Amino acid sequence: MGEKQNQPFQLSFNVSLKVDFQGSRVTSDGGLILVRELDERLGFGELIAQHLTDSRRGKNTQLPLADLLRQSVYSRIAGYEDVNDAERLSQDPAFRLIASEKIWERGAALTSRLQTFETEMLAEEKNFGSLARINRELIAKAEALDSPQRVVLDMDSTEIPVHGQQEQSAYNGHFESTCYHPLLLFNREGDCLAAKLRPGNVHSADDWEELLLPEIERQQRLGKEVVFRADAAFAKPEIYEALEARGVKYAIRIPANESLERGIAELLTRPAGRPSHKPVVWYKGFLYQAASWKTGRRVVAKVEFHFGELFPRVGFIVTNLETDSRAVVRFYNKRGTAEQWIKEGKQAVKMTRLSCHRFRSNEVRLWLSVIAYNLGNLWRRLVLPRRIENWSLTSLQQRLVKTGGRLIKHARYYWLLLAESHLTRRLFGSMVRRLEALPMPAG
Repeated sequence: MGEKQNQPFQLSFNVSLKVDFQGSRVTSDGGLILVRELDERLGFGELIAQHLTDSRRGKNTQLPLADLLRQSVYSRIAGYEDVNDAERLSQDPAFRLIASEKIWERGAALTSRLQTFETEMLAEEKNFGSLARINRELIAKAEALDSPQRVVLDMDSTEIPVHGQQEQSAYNGHFESTCYHPLLLFNREGDCLAAKLRPGNVHSADDWEELLLPEIERQQRLGKEVVFRADAAFAKPEIYEALEARGVKYAIRIPANESLERGIAELLTRPAGRPSHKPVVWYKGFLYQAASWKTGRRVVAKVEFHFGELFPRVGFIVTNLETDSRAVVRFYNKRGTAEQWIKEGKQAVKMTRLSCHRFRSNEVRLWLSVIAYNLGNLWRRLVLPRRIENWSLTSLQQRLVKTGGRLIKHARYYWLLLAESHLTRRLFGSMVRRLEALPMPAG
């Protein structure tokens, strides 16, 4: 195998084969153009122009803010977690085509410019707050197309381990790691409505009101019924009282204690006779008032006896829902999907890549990952055909985004010739038709 400067490679196993690298004409991320069409239909560019402030002057303004933000977000959708990837992606056809027309020929931002954008421009106070507004209004565009009358909100925290000296990272005894401990709020469609990066050693429920109460107010202004779910970390009387004062229904797991178990003592004895191979499950609702509560509240207990286990599995949920006990438990158990969405955010759009030293820079990176996650989730629920609508974001990334393509320029048009693999012509056409059914933004 010989190699000469700027000459194709010749391989010995097949003398008829020559290999060359034409990075400016070939992409491995051709599926991104479908996400770009969705972003156009949702008015993502208009939101960027409305909320981000450009303080640059002179030649520094050659790349529009919308192009820079799209490059940051789309890099994450495609699985590129580091700004260093911008060096080679700047000439990638997919990343040129998702930007404005002036970028089609000159190329996207290089590493230094993208890093300055993420760690300095977006870290400015006026722009940092705008990221949350862009994210929420992007979801609002989708809600305007199809929003149920009953809105279910799920709140959870998660661990993001760190491996350096990042500001405000700290050891967390629950996770047994040095980490950040962000708080996230989802709706039942999987959209991440709000997020907050927090030091690693805070309690799981800290800052709940900052994320939850504005969202409740927003939904109630639209005339929606709001229901809230959370695990035992959020079993706090101040949360119950805030929800009750606003007429919000809730189902929140509470830790077991002796007083609660006395209320279901008759259910804790294994049934007489030979143990069943199928789980034996009992439910009971009763009024309970903890010492820290100002009033009694309904608690629902679930008791499960499993074959081969000596003790039953017992769980308690405090709720003001008016459905029967079994329905309360089934409704609460769907909260587990929020944990799956967090997992997708970590795996697909690299939400865990918070490696900057400054806390504010890591806050920006978290928001960029959240926006990337939401664009991917909106693609999934608004555009995908029914037979693949439950694909994970990782599957979308690997099977649809990662589609090879070649860009050809003619006198009047650009042609992007895609390889037909997982993303077939038929599947592509199906998604284009669903995109065409979405309204274009006004103006």
